[in-house]
Amino acid sequence: MSTAPTSNEPAASADLAQLRVQIDALDQQLLDLLNRRARVAERVGEVKKREGTPFFRPDRVAHVIEKMQAANPGPLKDLHIAAIWREVMSSGLALESPQRVAVLGPAGTFCEQAAIEYFGGAADLIYCASFDEVFHATAGGSAQYGVVGVENMTEGVVTRSLDLFLHTPTHVVGEVSLLIRHNLLRQSNSLDGIEAVLAHPQALAQCQNWLAKNLPHAERRAVASNAEGARLAATNPAWAGLASERAATQFGLHIVAHAVQDEAYNRTRFAVICLPQTLDTPPPSGRDRTSLIISVANRPGAVHDLLVPLKENGVSMTRFESRPARTGQWEYYFYIDVDGHPAQPHVAKALGELQQLCAFYKVLGTYPVTT
Repeated sequence: MSTAPTSNEPAASADLAQLRVQIDALDQQLLDLLNRRARVAERVGEVKKREGTPFFRPDRVAHVIEKMQAANPGPLKDLHIAAIWREVMSSGLALESPQRVAVLGPAGTFCEQAAIEYFGGAADLIYCASFDEVFHATAGGSAQYGVVGVENMTEGVVTRSLDLFLHTPTHVVGEVSLLIRHNLLRQSNSLDGIEAVLAHPQALAQCQNWLAKNLPHAERRAVASNAEGARLAATNPAWAGLASERAATQFGLHIVAHAVQDEAYNRTRFAVICLPQTLDTPPPSGRDRTSLIISVANRPGAVHDLLVPLKENGVSMTRFESRPARTGQWEYYFYIDVDGHPAQPHVAKALGELQQLCAFYKVLGTYPVTT
């Protein structure tokens, strides 16, 4: 006995067809509006060029996104509103003046992902072989901005970035906090026969427990970036890389194991850097951080004394790291993050008093904090 079609199937198909017609019409309206916005953006670029004002204003991007989220009636989520408008503004900025951004390469690194999250997909990315090259490209002007890793939640600071901050003329104008998921990538979809795992030293450290359990005999080989490890894994069937899903797509590799980092909530902070003449210190946002490098004379109680101006003025210190000064005298530079913006009187007073105690004092930058 055959079963006849239910009575609502043709109606359902008709409803779906009608809804698709509505979607197509709305898409055309969106395209028309986006192009109208793009033409206005081109005129904005002409005005900025005449006046000599910065083309990229991250505070303006943040303000527009927050305004659109506040006006959002739903059902779109605020997270999606942010992603959509960041890309809309990125494409408009590309018409005004494409932003050249130096990142750690090759394509597929988490540094690249952080840059896209901050600048949008229309940014002109310049791929560098090391963070040294990112700083050099940004300081030398071949890139307007650079993005560098500074701190991981499980493995701590990226020491090379801290050392490079000491002598660079660039300053920090923004940050990106990125959820990091390391995946094991390989030519074949199997754990068998892996002789070496290639990745950035930080990634190898962040996955050490998983590697010890699942690939105890495989060599752990440090390379310049996770994407470089993926690129090399694509050249040898006995090698595997630890990298992003984006890198797997980029180099045509299988994801043999997903999210192999030892900590599920594994985040890395990336700093956005530029020369002061490219973009000055962002205005106060209400949730800002100021980063410093300081040193003090080697005397009893010197480090304790550094904390007094912060405590007395109600300024919270959120990070305190030390790095050798390499003078041969057992002296150190201290990297400090404090909450607040120098435009706030109590922060300005605390930093002024702190500077008086220091043999060396440098503000790395003040910038809005991301979650």
